[in-house]
Amino acid sequence: MGLKILEQHQSFGGQQIKYSHESTILQCKMTFSLFIPKKAEEQKAVPLIWFLAGLTCTDDNFSQKSGFQKYASENGVAFVMPDTSPRKIEEDSPDWDLGQGASFYLNATKEPWKRHYQMYDYLTKELPEIVYNLVPNFSGQESIMGHSMGGHGALVIGLKNPERFQAISAFAPISNPMNVPWGQKAFENYLGSDQSNWENWDAAKLVEKTGFKNSPILITQGSKDNFYEIQLNEAAFLAGAKKSHTCVTYQIEKEYDHSYFMIATFIEEHIKHHVNIIK
Repeated sequence: MGLKILEQHQSFGGQQIKYSHESTILQCKMTFSLFIPKKAEEQKAVPLIWFLAGLTCTDDNFSQKSGFQKYASENGVAFVMPDTSPRKIEEDSPDWDLGQGASFYLNATKEPWKRHYQMYDYLTKELPEIVYNLVPNFSGQESIMGHSMGGHGALVIGLKNPERFQAISAFAPISNPMNVPWGQKAFENYLGSDQSNWENWDAAKLVEKTGFKNSPILITQGSKDNFYEIQLNEAAFLAGAKKSHTCVTYQIEKEYDHSYFMIATFIEEHIKHHVNIIK
């Protein structure tokens, strides 16, 4: 595994730590960040929230821009922030929305991507076993949230694993990727042209098929998000949720855009949503 600490900072009484390790599943070195709340070792049980970042991001964006640490410490929850894709590998694209920084958190089946781009398995099998041992008094309670491409990842991974994740939320998610340009480009390259395979990684299709009964899904979308109408339209996801009787709290926030300013504004609300369920 070769786990190493790259950085460590105190924040709101807790510890923000950046790690690197050799991933067996992804066959490359990966980084991830972990926040341990203050007094975690004195708590009887510390729950864990996963945050998945968006296109072009790393595990640093959320930890450095969102201000989540204040609310995580106040509520006694740990956070883990994986990187958004395999790194320092030969497979890449000159396009910013494909390749490194743009994994879409799926398991690729098409060459040349399938050797390294197995992010779903990495996040559901390998990384959890590492992180669980790093959280003092880990309660076994987990939830997941994300932004944009990471919102897509949070919805898909949460919907596929309801026995593991008790709550799901997302900021400006790509909730119907097989019908928008970003998702179509990624799915064609990673999964091939057979769109029946795409449905396994499309949140709108999954929520219609499986539903999510654990708790309401919280989604926050800015009205002035430049990507909203073309890439982030919510209609198909909400229609699928209605068919499966899945409760979704969908909030359009006026004047907010796609940036971390929006996330920083509403992160306290999202953390409270998760804490009320997982604690």
